[in-house]
Amino acid sequence: MKALVFLGGGRITSAIVAGLKLARYKAPIIVHDRHPEKLRELQRTSNVDVEPDLSRAVKQAHILLIAVRPDSVDPLLEQIGEVKNPTLGVSLAAGIPLAKLRGRLGTQVRWARAMPSPVSRVGRGLTALTFDRGIPWPAQREVSTLFAQVGQVIEIPEKQFDGFTVTYSSSHGYHALATLAKAAVGTGLDRKTALLAAAHALADGIQAWRESGMSLENLLQEAATPGGIAATVMDIMDADGYAKTVERALKAGLRRSQQNAKK
Repeated sequence: MKALVFLGGGRITSAIVAGLKLARYKAPIIVHDRHPEKLRELQRTSNVDVEPDLSRAVKQAHILLIAVRPDSVDPLLEQIGEVKNPTLGVSLAAGIPLAKLRGRLGTQVRWARAMPSPVSRVGRGLTALTFDRGIPWPAQREVSTLFAQVGQVIEIPEKQFDGFTVTYSSSHGYHALATLAKAAVGTGLDRKTALLAAAHALADGIQAWRESGMSLENLLQEAATPGGIAATVMDIMDADGYAKTVERALKAGLRRSQQNAKK
């Protein structure tokens, strides 16, 4: 059986492998990385096969996931050269367009881009996919099925990929949780209670939106009675430029992602 091969043994590889193991994924998983310590750690924590030799790793791949930093993609593809066997290439590198991947490993490699979440680790990830022109439907289905093992999958046009990348990151939730909990400690709550309250405000509230079928506007009205405490808190956030700060931050992230395409 041809393998699922990760080139790059960093955090996103670790998260996806953990999610696949949780889902009892059947195909062999092989990880290559130029840092032996990363391979040893993955082998210890995830019990995957590791392959220090890049050429041997690529030859075993049916699906080849490029899981390195954007500035490492070009030298990695240069090092691989031409792939002789039919292979599905999937790039996880933010900002690198399909046009820069197409043909780089020869005509036997069909390309897709994927933007998976570290939350894939627990099977609740979200992955955006986009496919190169001419990639056959069975190949698209294989890639979609792979990422469906670790969470929800959506297919979007490539032109939306940068916007998705700056919006979907679980770091937004973690940052909001840390910020809200820190402010709550300032009101006199102990840290444990502050984290519990803040996590409920964020995670459980959003889960209620997902499950209730109610509109976000109606839920905001329900949770924040005019003149009440919650409404007062939101009014101060808005007055202090909360929405503008988020907008400015996403635009900065978008510029950074677009810079990757120019490298």
